[in-house]
Amino acid sequence: MKASTSKIRTKAKKIVSKDIGFRKGDFVVYPTHGVGRVLGVETQEISGHSLQVIIINFDKDRMTLRVPLGKAKVSGLRKLSSRKEMDVALTKLKGRSKAKRTMWSRRAQEYEAKINSGDLIAISEVVRDLYRSDDQPEQSYSERQLFEQAMDRMSREIGSVNKLTLTEAVQLIEKQLAKSPRRGPKIEPDAEEAAA
Repeated sequence: MKASTSKIRTKAKKIVSKDIGFRKGDFVVYPTHGVGRVLGVETQEISGHSLQVIIINFDKDRMTLRVPLGKAKVSGLRKLSSRKEMDVALTKLKGRSKAKRTMWSRRAQEYEAKINSGDLIAISEVVRDLYRSDDQPEQSYSERQLFEQAMDRMSREIGSVNKLTLTEAVQLIEKQLAKSPRRGPKIEPDAEEAAA
């Protein structure tokens, strides 16, 4: 009877390993940390229980994360965006800013939630809304921080999908942002135009 039980456990482990959808070396997105690389799947002993974990390395942060296999989907761990999703995100950058006229603290929370969602399209909306061209008023410190965080997440994913360097990915994003309608300060009409 023990032999059949061990076969069942072995089969269950093989099935679970096939179902994760990530292989060693794959790039993945973890919502609160961005793009990382899967180092592998290990079984670890924690408090007397055996637990399979996906090991993900984030080079930029010099961090290694262990995500329990059973919690991977719930945590939002996902593969890189498809080219179609990436194209939609890049197209969003060309649109008009849709910043709400609510208090900054509420907007900042909404932007933070979008960034930490791990959704490339939501992150592109944050980049679009917080982008300032050279002829526009300067951002506040907190706006700049959120913009840089969103830009970093977006450029890392786009760079990984397109096999670009980080600099090339940032240039691609900035090129798309340059195509967006100008959101600079209103230009006051001349005295002659106002009289007419």
